[in-house]
Amino acid sequence: MKDLKDIHPIGWTIIIGTMFGRFSTSMSIPFLAIYLTNVLHATPFEAGLVIAASAGIGILASFYGGFLADKIGRKIVMLISVFGGAFVFLVFAFSQSVLAFFLVNALNGLCRSMFEPASRALLSDITEEKKRLLIFNLRYAAINIGVVFGPLVGVVLGSSKTTTPFLFAFVVYGLYGLVLIYQSRAYAKLFRKKDSSERISLRGAFHVTRTDIVFLFTILGVLFCAFGYGSLTATFPQYFATLPGFEDGVKISYLMSLNAISVLVFQYPVVRIAQKFSPYTVLIVGNLLICVSNLSMAFTTHFFALGMAIILFTIGEILVFTLVDALIDSIAKPELKGTYFGAMGFSQIGNVLSPIVGGWLLSYFGAKQPLSIFGVLVLVTLLGIPFLLRAKSVLARKEERIVPKVA
Repeated sequence: MKDLKDIHPIGWTIIIGTMFGRFSTSMSIPFLAIYLTNVLHATPFEAGLVIAASAGIGILASFYGGFLADKIGRKIVMLISVFGGAFVFLVFAFSQSVLAFFLVNALNGLCRSMFEPASRALLSDITEEKKRLLIFNLRYAAINIGVVFGPLVGVVLGSSKTTTPFLFAFVVYGLYGLVLIYQSRAYAKLFRKKDSSERISLRGAFHVTRTDIVFLFTILGVLFCAFGYGSLTATFPQYFATLPGFEDGVKISYLMSLNAISVLVFQYPVVRIAQKFSPYTVLIVGNLLICVSNLSMAFTTHFFALGMAIILFTIGEILVFTLVDALIDSIAKPELKGTYFGAMGFSQIGNVLSPIVGGWLLSYFGAKQPLSIFGVLVLVTLLGIPFLLRAKSVLARKEERIVPKVA
């Protein structure tokens, strides 16, 4: 409890804002693919493209957003992106075509990918090094607290048939922005950009991250993990929505809420155990668990069995995503924290490709060949393991050069 008391008020604002932000978006975004196919009569492939638009635009925007957070300061980037997000959700509520949803979801990805690296860099700035794993895990827990209740409320509001819930997200993001304005004035010194960041050029920042071999292989490894993870919000609901008993999205929403609840239940004990091992070993195990879970979905439609698969998936998710922020924080050069967090946005290529590939597989094979669909997704996800092994090997050699072995 003492560690929680030591967290800065701005840290709590980001954590609580993240919780309410994810609650409001999870009321609607997880149902977007179903809404597009059932209401607007989009094909699975078109729905996959719309879902992928958010992550797609975020790939380059995340790096640039992180660079700007180092260059001009966290405050400006965070405020522009959070108020931009409020505008996006307002437009979402009144969109009426597949093209409109594609464009607005792309803008959604732009705002989110600008905000995320800036906020994580700010959390690193205001937190002691020994407590950064704690605050990054609290942020991840906040995401899942929001996601526990969001889909359930989304079902009640009929999010698979209406865009009205997007208005709630508009209000939440607007209020979040107003609180950040107040705190940026109350703690103005913490929001000032560091003097060293003024000398950073975009080309220089890109060169530094591009030539960091450990970081590059880490990005590639996490990219394929993200590909496997992306099936939960795109291919999984689209596939099961075609099956008897799943058409209304209720069981799907229960399973997605189970995913979030499982994160809250298992995150603390799993992270405590994972801390005893190499971060890359943990990422590899997480990748394998996601693969096993995805593959098992091809063999059952029993709700209890699917629930067990989701729990297994969740443990893999925890192993991959709760430690990666702290890992990147330890790899990053101090004056380029925002840039490194932003460059991790390139790993979202996995989230871009996952719904597109999944949608294409659904269209090509059809729901009657689940093994072909999920089998391909698993094989692609497994490609991340060689990159993670390579990152682990290079980092070990670096550490051996820095700290020579004593004879």
